[in-house]
Amino acid sequence: MPAGMRKPVQPIPGTPLPHGILNACTTVQDVRDVHELMGVEWLALGCCPVRQWQDPCETEESPGEESPGEPPQKEFCRPEIEHATPITLYSGAECSTFGWSYEEAVDHARASMELGEQQGLEAAFWSSVLTMTATDLTPSEGPVSVAQGVAALEGCLAESYGGVGTLHVPAGAAALLGCCNVLTPDPDTGSLRTLAGNCAIVGAGYSAENTGPGGIPAEPGTAWLYITGPLHIRRGPLDTIPDRAASVNIRTNDRRVLLERTYVVGTTCTVCAVLVEVCP
Repeated sequence: MPAGMRKPVQPIPGTPLPHGILNACTTVQDVRDVHELMGVEWLALGCCPVRQWQDPCETEESPGEESPGEPPQKEFCRPEIEHATPITLYSGAECSTFGWSYEEAVDHARASMELGEQQGLEAAFWSSVLTMTATDLTPSEGPVSVAQGVAALEGCLAESYGGVGTLHVPAGAAALLGCCNVLTPDPDTGSLRTLAGNCAIVGAGYSAENTGPGGIPAEPGTAWLYITGPLHIRRGPLDTIPDRAASVNIRTNDRRVLLERTYVVGTTCTVCAVLVEVCP
């Protein structure tokens, strides 16, 4: 067939990864209160230990001739104030006004946001929260196997939090967690779970970052894994900027449309990280 003008067709549709940060592992709450979207704070729940009390009157130990000293006292825990700050993502579309209407530009930007917001939020949460607050569990000898890394992370979480936590896995390392049944599908929720019951987020945005505590990039053949408490995401409305008239640059005759959305991603108690090997 001779070369000629190509026929325009519809874009190839896409589907966000099914185990990303906006799926079954997290609570996503759509909010319109601008005050919540400016950041939130709360008293940490579940980070204080529940201890066993042994009544000294019921023990068989005798104080003897020595003074028993102060009687045992129950310990009280003062909950910490935790907080989460806003993350704003945007998707922009630009094209000539010839043959591209305002509505088409908005539709294109919206489709781009729907496909890419999960990846963008993962990258932002990884770089602004995970890498900035994590305790590094990597031994001095260097990276460990994937199974050893998950075991260390779950142990770290269990020491400070008694509930179900969240494992954060770059998409590039996900296959290694399935080969030895570190992660298995939960038929009831559709999520991925460890044997201990923690939920796993497998993120394309995590793979794009793949940095350790302090933002240090992973060496080739390695990947960073993180674990946190549960995630609660407040998500604002999708704002279109600007309106129809202001979208055109009269000097270039180009049309620009921007879609923005703000998120506040909160987690609790602890963040731990470990470097694992992704190559044998």
